[in-house]
Amino acid sequence: MPVPVFLHGRGVRLEPLGERHVEALAAAAAEDRGGYVFTPVPHGVEATKRYVAEAVAARISGRALPFAVVRAADGLVVGSTRFCELDYWQGPVPWPPAPREPLGDPLTAIPDATEIGGTWLSPRARGTGINTEAKLLLLRHAFETWDVRRVSLRADARNLRSRAAIERLGAALEGVRRAHTRGLDGMVRGTAFYSILDEEWPHVRERLEQRVAAGPGPERLRPLMSA
Repeated sequence: MPVPVFLHGRGVRLEPLGERHVEALAAAAAEDRGGYVFTPVPHGVEATKRYVAEAVAARISGRALPFAVVRAADGLVVGSTRFCELDYWQGPVPWPPAPREPLGDPLTAIPDATEIGGTWLSPRARGTGINTEAKLLLLRHAFETWDVRRVSLRADARNLRSRAAIERLGAALEGVRRAHTRGLDGMVRGTAFYSILDEEWPHVRERLEQRVAAGPGPERLRPLMSA
């Protein structure tokens, strides 16, 4: 399974999510909960403890690699994100196709494909460029350190702001799986699936690096839902 790593950018730092982040993460989640319509975000210290414990358990089991999103300027925790749906393609081809466990030593295994998800930011971090740079750090690690073939992203099909944010990354819409699951509001929802392939990464990286260097423009100062 991929080992925890620190990913450093100009305006944001991604730290392996752990118990030491609980109180700061709870404070970030409590700032204004009006934007957390489509993404599960813990409410209160006890709920955040469970959220972090479940994320750590997912990391230990090899199912995810969760991060705390930290503002580099002052070390303030402003949200969370993660790699999930880690998929390994070595060995015989399974049927039916399904995500696979790594062969050999799980401590040294790296995935062939992954998903970026579970992302949410506090209101003060939205529109500041932190999300864009965090995605750049994650994508760079996936494509250039792990050498994955595909990075996937998904969103509630109703979450048009989150979908627009994903599309601004340069991800391609694969389609919408209709009546896919239940949303946080209890309604049956569709899910929009996106992906970036390894051959597309150089162009996507160039665009993202340009956006990070330019800083947040007027079109990115609008509040964004979690993605």
